[in-house]
Formats: sequence, C-alpha cells, structure tokens
Amino acid sequence: MAAKCFAQSDSLVLINGDVIEGTIKSMDKGVVIVGTPYSKTDFTIKWSGVKEIYSKSVFLVNLSDGRKMNGLLQSTPGGQKVTILGANDQKMETSLIDIVYLKGLKSGFWSRVKASIDAGLSFSKANNLQQTTVNSSIGYTADKWLLDFYYTMVQSSQENVETTKRIDAGVSYKYSLPKDWFLAASATFLSNTEQALKLRSIGKGGAGNYLVHTNSSYWAMSGGISFNNESFTNGTEGRNSIEAYAGSELNLFDIGDLSLYNSIYVYPSLTESGRWRTDFKIDLKYSLPMDFYIKSGLTLNYDNKPAVSGSETDYVLFFTVGWHL
Repeated sequence: MAAKCFAQSDSLVLINGDVIEGTIKSMDKGVVIVGTPYSKTDFTIKWSGVKEIYSKSVFLVNLSDGRKMNGLLQSTPGGQKVTILGANDQKMETSLIDIVYLKGLKSGFWSRVKASIDAGLSFSKANNLQQTTVNSSIGYTADKWLLDFYYTMVQSSQENVETTKRIDAGVSYKYSLPKDWFLAASATFLSNTEQALKLRSIGKGGAGNYLVHTNSSYWAMSGGISFNNESFTNGTEGRNSIEAYAGSELNLFDIGDLSLYNSIYVYPSLTESGRWRTDFKIDLKYSLPMDFYIKSGLTLNYDNKPAVSGSETDYVLFFTVGWHL
C-alpha cells in the first residue's frame, strides 16, 4: 500500500513512522514545506524529523559540500541513503543530513517569495521621548540566484531636542557557483542625521564561499570592491571613494525556536589615505505561532573619518514584533 502511495505523490516518512503524502514544495534552513489535498494550509516539518523521502517531482538539490543537481529523490531501503535521479540516467547518492536545500523546479512564483515586516514603538514621559523602528524585507529565490530587498527606519523625537532619523535600504543579488562559491552584487543607501549623512550610496561587487553550509546553519566569507558616494547635511563637501571590502555572515537558524544572524564587513579605502569603515549587525529572533516573531538586535557603523567630529560610531538597538511570509 505504501509503495502505491509513493508512486502517486511525493511522500515523507517521519522518524516516528508517520507518512505525509502530497506535494513537497521546498526545504530550506532545516524546514520542509509540504502541501496536501486534505489541508488548506501547508505542513511545515523539521528536516531532522524526516527518515525517508520519495518524490515524483524534480527538484534543484543543494548539498552541504556545494554540489548541485536536478532530479527525483528516492530513499534506499531503510532510509540510510537518498538517491538523486537526474537526466540521462545520472545518479548521485547522498544522505538526508547532507541535503541543505530543495526547490521544486516547477514551483510557482509565490512559493519562491519570502517577506517579513516588524515594528517597534516606545514612549517615555520624561521629555516626551518617542522612538519608532520599522524593519522590512522581501526576497525571491530562483534555481541558481536570489534577490533580496530591505528597508529599515529608526526615528527618535524628544522635547527640546532635534529629531534624529536613520534610513537604511538596499538590494542584493547572489548567483550560485559550483562547490559553494557565489558571486555577489549589491546597492545600499544610508541616510543618518547622527553622522550628518544626507545620503551614502554604495555599490559592491565580489565573490564568496560558504565555509559551513548545513540544514541548520551557514557561515560565508566574501570580498570584493566597493564604490562609495556621500553627500552631507552640514555643509561638508561630498566625497567619492573606491574601497576594498571583506566580510563574514553567520546564520544559525535551528536553535529551537531561536535564530541568530550576524554579519561584519570592513571597508578599507583605496583612494582616501588612512580611511576605513566597518558595518556590524546582529539579530536574534524568536518564532511565535501563526508566523509571528519577536526580534531584537544591534546595528553599528564605524567611520574613522566622519563628516562630524566625534561621531565616528553610530548604533541602533531595537526590539520589535513582526510577521513573515
């Protein structure tokens, strides 16, 4: 009976013996999404709870060692291994734990979209202090590339004190290469009254590699060239510079209901003698029911030659509540 069911649909056998039949849509960051005809909502299942997989759909499969292949997935008897059946009788054998990403090649547009928005608002009676924080992002994942947009705004107002405002936005593109290498390009925009920045526009291009890439975490290093254009609000003449950059990104997304993201990028200038900048970010997110979450974090920017003396460092601490798609 099980073999007949497996022949008609995608199937997952869980470590407790349960069988889920339907359409496997994707697996990313340790969670597999399955649509079934008997439920209006998709099932989300931890990949670590899956013992066997049988698919009639063709998937893009990414492995922890950086290999990629398109094909059907069939577990061997007992679930010890998984065979990927590709075109022209290609075969690759692996294990479930080494599969870090699955995406159905015929999956629809919306199944490839991810989005989130969170906001925080605080008041203090003393001096009528008010602070508003908004974080939002939207991204699209294709077979070999991904595109992400983000927007962050922090505004503080206080009696008898000039309002401070910081807006950070950007778009990034990443293209996958063999053996977990990738090409990366991005454009970011920062406006920050604390550092008298009317607008800092940065275009970056480079390459990187995933040093660690599993279905519970990844750690990537990258480097390249950055083009920096700055205008200021305090009468300082605008600046243009070419910078090198090197960075690290760490994402731990399977710590129970917690996930942690950390990045640090260093930008030594190639055209301004002795100048260098650093961007640091750390976010901690706790998942709640119905796709809600709470998040706290720190964003820090350092510039050893800012437009305003004494404002080398600017940072934002936030605590927000949000929802993700």
